[in-house]
Amino acid sequence: MKYVKPDSFDAAAALLRDEEGTARILAGGTDVLVQLKSEMVEPDLIVDLKHLAGMRSIVAEDGGFRIGAGVSGAEMGEHDGLKALWPGVVEGMELIGSTQIQGRATMVGNLCNGSPAADSVPGMVAANATARIHGPDGTRDCPVLNIPVSPGRTSLAKGEMVTSIFLPARPENASDAYLRFIPRTEMDIAVSSAGVSLELDRDGTCTTARVAIGAVAPTVLLVEAAGAALTGTKPDAAAIAKLVEAVEAACSPIDDKRGTVEFRTKTAGVLAKRAALIAYSRAGGQT
Repeated sequence: MKYVKPDSFDAAAALLRDEEGTARILAGGTDVLVQLKSEMVEPDLIVDLKHLAGMRSIVAEDGGFRIGAGVSGAEMGEHDGLKALWPGVVEGMELIGSTQIQGRATMVGNLCNGSPAADSVPGMVAANATARIHGPDGTRDCPVLNIPVSPGRTSLAKGEMVTSIFLPARPENASDAYLRFIPRTEMDIAVSSAGVSLELDRDGTCTTARVAIGAVAPTVLLVEAAGAALTGTKPDAAAIAKLVEAVEAACSPIDDKRGTVEFRTKTAGVLAKRAALIAYSRAGGQT
């Protein structure tokens, strides 16, 4: 196994492109090290990116924030500006693992692990977040929604890596929320989850709504019909009922010992409803 600490993203991309065996990127390491210890994978190459420029920074950009791929959950939770603008994204990230894990785990690692139950991803999708990708052919931006393609797999080409996440600007009367259901009180993966982001006009009517659900399909889903159900409302009981109906219709979960298809579907609707009401209240709406 080779360990390499390249001096640039270009060098890292070339290493990943040219490696014929299994390669892994090291940023936070909370997934990679567990995989190594449990012998789930034995990489031929580990590329350490933690030291590269921008990997550990949260920078204001165009009214939003760019979050480096090496920024930990703990660092996100300590950033007042980020928490004020995108509280739901931050609370999703802060649910991952223990206090010790929070000091190392990254939002980008959680995304690129490809789990349908990833806690940070529904919030990012609801936020319409964009991933900046560096590869052998340069850089490109891609909606976070389009990064996971199936459990454990992403749309990244050979040699590509996500170097940062951009969370966009938003108007004053806007906010978001993330909720999940787990069998235990903490340190578990979601049986179902939901992230909701809302923008309101001055009288409290939703002008834009995005609803994302996790752990109930092969990838995190953006449920456009659920967002449409809230748009143009305050939201009232009829709008919430349509939201729940749309979320439940979008679910296609597995049936296992952690939750049945029926249970996962039902809880996804409940979580979306609750997250929508929390986001609405945070945005300044009155229910």
